[in-house]
Amino acid sequence: MAKLSVVPVPIGNLKDITLRAIETLQNANLVVCEDTRQTSKLLKLLHLSPPPMISYHKENEHRRLDHLISIIKEKEHVALVSDAGTPGISDPGYLIIKACIEEKINVEVLPGPVAFIPVLVGSGLPIQRFYFEGFLPHKKGRKQRLLFLSQLKNTTIVFYESPHRLLKLLEEIAHIFCGSTPICVGREVTKKYEEFFRGSVMDALNYFKAKQIRGEITVVLYNE
Repeated sequence: MAKLSVVPVPIGNLKDITLRAIETLQNANLVVCEDTRQTSKLLKLLHLSPPPMISYHKENEHRRLDHLISIIKEKEHVALVSDAGTPGISDPGYLIIKACIEEKINVEVLPGPVAFIPVLVGSGLPIQRFYFEGFLPHKKGRKQRLLFLSQLKNTTIVFYESPHRLLKLLEEIAHIFCGSTPICVGREVTKKYEEFFRGSVMDALNYFKAKQIRGEITVVLYNE
């Protein structure tokens, strides 16, 4: 019976791979991945013999979907991975998972690394109720999304952002929410230079203006 295994992979620290993920990658007949070079590197570090691989990323996901579904039916056991973290969360994966469910293909989702969870939990902000926004639109609709989010009261909101747009995001939050909004910025989470900044959004803006910003960024704010 055909099966798709959704396999989270480390977001920076190789030790975060699970035994179940290793076993699944070892036993899969095919690995569907964002970048075959990146996944080959990971498998080599895990001392696994690379199975056949096929790329599936945001540039080709629509046109390759039908072909991939037919391959999954033929190969029987296929593992889906992203370059880092859990497929489908701000990464390609949703379309293939949805299509497999519609085609009555068994979908198995393994628990594992997700970039925003360590920052959300480590922020010290209330997390009884949170809203995951992920990446905002770069231009069109960006302000409208922030205005919508500003209406979510007593809610912790999670963003992903690139290093070169972090200052812009902080300025927008200060303007649309409030300069005193409590915030946590997590940078390079699980990696050697992991950093957490906690304070107000204006504190964060002043702090990051004074330094070179690198790495993957997660921003968590509490909208009172």
